[in-house]
Amino acid sequence: MKVFSSAESLLPTATAEVEAQTGVHTAPLRVLHVINRLDVGGTEYGVLKVIQGLGEELFDHRVCATRGFDPGLARRQQLDGKVCAAGRQDQRFQFPLFRLARIMKAYRPHIVHSRNWGAIEAIPAARLAGVPVVVHSEHGYELDMLGGLPGRRRLLRRALYAWADAVFTVTGELRSYHAQQAWVSCERIRVIHNGVDTRRFAPRPELRADLRQRYGLPVNGFVVGAVGRMVPIKDHATLLKAAEAMAARGADVHVVLAGTGPELERHQRYVADSALAGRVRFLGACDDIPAVLNALDVFVLPSISEGMSNTLLEAMASGLPAVATRVGGNPVLIEEDRTGWLFPPGDVPELTARLECLARHAGLRGELGAAARERAISHFSFERMIRDYRNLYLELARRRGIPAGRKA
Repeated sequence: MKVFSSAESLLPTATAEVEAQTGVHTAPLRVLHVINRLDVGGTEYGVLKVIQGLGEELFDHRVCATRGFDPGLARRQQLDGKVCAAGRQDQRFQFPLFRLARIMKAYRPHIVHSRNWGAIEAIPAARLAGVPVVVHSEHGYELDMLGGLPGRRRLLRRALYAWADAVFTVTGELRSYHAQQAWVSCERIRVIHNGVDTRRFAPRPELRADLRQRYGLPVNGFVVGAVGRMVPIKDHATLLKAAEAMAARGADVHVVLAGTGPELERHQRYVADSALAGRVRFLGACDDIPAVLNALDVFVLPSISEGMSNTLLEAMASGLPAVATRVGGNPVLIEEDRTGWLFPPGDVPELTARLECLARHAGLRGELGAAARERAISHFSFERMIRDYRNLYLELARRRGIPAGRKA
């Protein structure tokens, strides 16, 4: 199954190590990844990246979505026949515990890995279905989480975390949040940082003019952009207001927004009635994010809250300076004044000032962007992330007495 080009060179070595240690000819461990919905989004693409990075020598992967999936995305990622749904997106209230258990009994996974609140029912379903290893991970925030979780969710998380063989988050800050909310020790929760494929996401300055022409952008204009779902927590409005302030002062500023979602039409109306008319490109769902990033001068992440942003990592690997909110995992990724800058959520004047400085100083953009790529390579590589996932799965399988890849 080909999803993304990535670090497949790890896998033959891993297989050889397992066979040498166990003396057993290995066949893949079956892993069922359970998510809320397979659609365009950071967590969803993160699952696909993990599947591809782990490969098929040690693991056989399937994806189950509790609220359906985008058939077009599954087809484009060559996942036909490997994705199933336990519920529907149009059902507001549902509890697909028993449907999940039936799916698990049919597939007979060795490992179930659920992600976020929208898939947490997979933990009791896996226990009901007799799955040997259960993993749960938390990858970010939604707006309704920021003031603290309701008591029911806190109690349920506390109980279900105890049923899982391992729980992890993508940042230490997110680990502290969930440990506090679920009344558990931080030591109970591991951290596995996201990683980025620094070969796929890399600077391509020789393509900049052609890419800007493709997207209808001026070759010499100052172009800022963001990639992500058009939802309230991403707060694209703050970026648009900062760009509008720059345009009102005569800056040749242009904005690229890649992504779709419920906020898209509102942002389009705002642009049409502002000084940004004709200066913003709404790309919608976009499969060629490396090309989008190489058309930009600066990447902006104005989110109200974040876990560990895959798109921020991708921008850094692409050699872009980043200006992001001082929330979640963003301060872990950005070294302020070296790879980019941080600003308070919703602070339009601060973001405007940072962007105006970068618009004036092309040399500074180059210095920050080069340092950002170096940091992505040295601290947040895709290979390191895949090694962490592989080691976690194999460790838990051995703990349950399952030789890696044992046929059942």
